[in-house]
Amino acid sequence: MDQVKFHFDPRCPWCYQTSRWARRLEELGEIELDWEVFSLEVVNLEEGKDPKELEPTGSPALRTVVAIARDHGAKAVGPFYAALGRRTFEQVPPPADHGAVLAAIRASLEEAGLDPGLCDKALADPATWDKVVTETQAMVERIGKLGVPTIVLDGGEGTAIFGPVISEMPTDQDAVELWRHTSWLARYDNFAELKRKRAHITELPVMDWYRQQRAKATEG
Repeated sequence: MDQVKFHFDPRCPWCYQTSRWARRLEELGEIELDWEVFSLEVVNLEEGKDPKELEPTGSPALRTVVAIARDHGAKAVGPFYAALGRRTFEQVPPPADHGAVLAAIRASLEEAGLDPGLCDKALADPATWDKVVTETQAMVERIGKLGVPTIVLDGGEGTAIFGPVISEMPTDQDAVELWRHTSWLARYDNFAELKRKRAHITELPVMDWYRQQRAKATEG
């Protein structure tokens, strides 16, 4: 069974969609997952800016993930991410303002069987943001500014790749085939890059909701 470390940012719908596939692979016995943070906010920060300056507004979800992993281990992150992803991408309107985001995080912690107070504990500790920045920068140094999802084989010690990015959840058979081809390709030293235009994620209600909001704004 492949040991896979999955680096994610909870604010990315494409990453969430791939995480659903990865969790299904784990249920099917193909892989064993661990979870690690990756901040798109840090990666996309203006050149010359210090990411530590983002600490007061830095992603509360990622900082909560750090607290979960520290207090309960990386395995406990998965159920929290799944619960938060459903609230963020599978219901509309999504949590938007800071208060709604924090409420969604606390509710997701509770759903995952964790203390909702972990969110406040994480935000009160600057070390959680330091960890997010450090882990993100380490991955950028390793594979470049490719974003999420990023998966690392062999328990985090093997090949690291961006993707695969998927639009729809595959059947179980296709899910397994996709993994086996992906992991083979990732380990093939002569492979460099493969990319094509993305399709719309029709399965996530929030994507259609965002599209409708953009259309209304254009009409206005």
